[in-house]
Amino acid sequence: MSDSSTKGAHRALRTVLIAKALAGVALTVVFAGGWWLRAHGLSIVEFQNELRRGDEPRFVWRSVDKKHWQALGPADGANANLTLVDVARGEETPALTDAREKNSAGCATGMVRVKGSFRTELHGEATGEIERIQDAACTDWISKEFPARCRTFDRARIDEEVAKLPTRPLDFCMDRFEYPNVLGQNPMIVVTFHEAEAMCKKGSKRLCNENEWTFACEGEEVRPYPYGYTRDSTACVVDRSWRPFAEGALQPRDGAVARAEVDRLWQAEPSGARGACKSPFGVYDMTGNVDEWTHSARTTGFSSILKGGYWGPVRARCRPATRAHNEDFIAYQQGFRCCSDANTAVPAPRPVPAFSPASPLAAGAAPASAALLRPRSDALGSSADLSTEWDHRASDDADEVESIGRARVGPACAVPRALLSSTSTPPFVPVFVAGACAAVILAALGRRRRVSPACESTAHALPPASARAGRSASRGASRNLHAAPPRRPRALRTR
Repeated sequence: MSDSSTKGAHRALRTVLIAKALAGVALTVVFAGGWWLRAHGLSIVEFQNELRRGDEPRFVWRSVDKKHWQALGPADGANANLTLVDVARGEETPALTDAREKNSAGCATGMVRVKGSFRTELHGEATGEIERIQDAACTDWISKEFPARCRTFDRARIDEEVAKLPTRPLDFCMDRFEYPNVLGQNPMIVVTFHEAEAMCKKGSKRLCNENEWTFACEGEEVRPYPYGYTRDSTACVVDRSWRPFAEGALQPRDGAVARAEVDRLWQAEPSGARGACKSPFGVYDMTGNVDEWTHSARTTGFSSILKGGYWGPVRARCRPATRAHNEDFIAYQQGFRCCSDANTAVPAPRPVPAFSPASPLAAGAAPASAALLRPRSDALGSSADLSTEWDHRASDDADEVESIGRARVGPACAVPRALLSSTSTPPFVPVFVAGACAAVILAALGRRRRVSPACESTAHALPPASARAGRSASRGASRNLHAAPPRRPRALRTR
């Protein structure tokens, strides 16, 4: 074979090997990028929006008492200088909401009357007995691992089991929406248990206790969800993508770092935005949106518990509670609502039926401020993968948000924008990326070393064995004929 054809074959082989190496590197980059997006709860569209936005915030935020935060609206051009006064203009007053909802008899303005027979447990307060009954009646699990999520419950089985349990009469009033309890306003977040108590007391109310909160959510039917027995991510603000949080970013709470952190994590919606997220008594947003501080019914452990879950892929049911945090704990998804005693001399309204008509905000008849508060679709996270199972013990003494983080990504990687995460990259990721690239490149180099200029191109078929043997012998003879003559021994020198 001529030298030119041999060199051409070698060039073609080198091109193929380089292409394979580049393809391997590209696949590795795609894998690492997909892992990073999953770790930070971002879709490709959301990531593009993040790059386009740069360091600009997603929302306009209001600092409350230099401790708490409330989103006033999306930070687009029309809302760049949005203030609470702008939001309040044209806003529906709680009195008008009461007149339309017709469920506040015997309560202060903006509150809902809750009266009926609450199902208690046989072996103490909040022992988890009814929650276990509901779990046993689940016919379609999204995830059985903590925090467990059930798609569909068997209503007949739940009714049969809870009918054996005693009841207790309850009669009280509860805020219709999460604090500040105004239709169309976003809930206030980053608040401790004691601060929630103080704000309720300032309004001549009190922080709800666990049994009050549970009954207002589930009603006399003991529904797993406030709207019924089948989980619906369109009914309440739930099952949105989990995003890792930065440890220490909320200290101090009034700083620019804290604002950037809550801006990055926020995926809730204005109060009343989901008309179907309504309890039998007419209380809105009890599951999902933001976690709510309540007083524990147990005599042991912390007095502070969180009820209802938040916008992420957590239990978001009426009965479960998170009991893992003390009274001074703060997080980006924590809010609350208040309760008070009812005027029992006034007859209570009848509970609303399941799947009642949507609220004015959800139906499009919202006050003018609601348009400012409703976030853009690209400002919020996408729905979470409902097939994911969290590998953690099922216990309300654990924290749902932290459990998701450990199960989803382990120590998640950090990114520079607004302290997107403060945790470190898992060690297997860089090792995998480097190893994959090195393996492809070394394989290519090894293949090149095995192809010497004296060999025929591998692109041609090999001849039969006999021909190969004859050719090898002839090449050996040719080398012997053209070999240089042996050197003569050097003559010995004489003196």
